Amino acid sequence: MIAAFSVTPLGAGESVGDLVAEAVRVVRASGLPHETNAMFTNVEGDWDEVMGVIRACVDRVAESAPRVSVVIKLDIRPGEPANRLAGKVESIERRLAEP
Repeated sequence: MIAAFSVTPLGAGESVGDLVAEAVRVVRASGLPHETNAMFTNVEGDWDEVMGVIRACVDRVAESAPRVSVVIKLDIRPGEPANRLAGKVESIERRLAEP
């Protein structure tokens, strides 16, 4: 499974960068394949691993914010090999390289 998710602290002030960074630290410490971009963090693993990481991110942010908003998009494809996170991007890059 690949999950694209964002965790947004609410009621913790105007700047949320420090708390978002804490959530990204949780993802990085998980050891799961991941990438972070301007809007989402993508993480790959089995259902329990991925949901556990997202929950841990919410819990970490909730330590400093009275409310947390979460957006999740899941790509669930049983039986597919690991490393789809990189493979999906590589597939698009190959297509872009074609004339």
